[in-house]
Amino acid sequence: MHAARNIALCTKDCVCLFICPTGATDTENGQIDFSKCLDGCRLCVDACPSHALYLVPSTYPNPQPKTEQVKNVMLDLAKSKAEQEALALQLAQQSDDPIFRQLCNTVAISNRILAEDCLREAGYMLPQSDAVRKLLMQLLQKHEHDSDFPKDAVVALLAKL
Repeated sequence: MHAARNIALCTKDCVCLFICPTGATDTENGQIDFSKCLDGCRLCVDACPSHALYLVPSTYPNPQPKTEQVKNVMLDLAKSKAEQEALALQLAQQSDDPIFRQLCNTVAISNRILAEDCLREAGYMLPQSDAVRKLLMQLLQKHEHDSDFPKDAVVALLAKL
């Protein structure tokens, strides 16, 4: 695990510069040099007074397979959230009250995010999912003779999955 910085939270107190044993932190560009960052060190994370630094795993576990029942429930929930989003947007359009419109737009955004999370959990939109592999393979076949299509990029993506 290596450190990363949330620029929006960073107050430039620069404690990380003094605590980092390898000099991986850089407040000028806001980035952490992953090649210098010690795996799991977390000295900068613990020292940061603005809590702008956090650890990012180097590898992620493969997602666990989900039963059809779980997938169906997640898809139903995503559909429900999409309907709630549409309703909130409709209410926002019909209202003359700016505070109520803002509330409805916020509810719509929240429901959109929840629907996306449900779809992701159901097995869609995961880079390592079979659905993405199939899509990339179909794209390669469809654009086999298209010189403008970035075949190399798609092949590289497939190799990483």
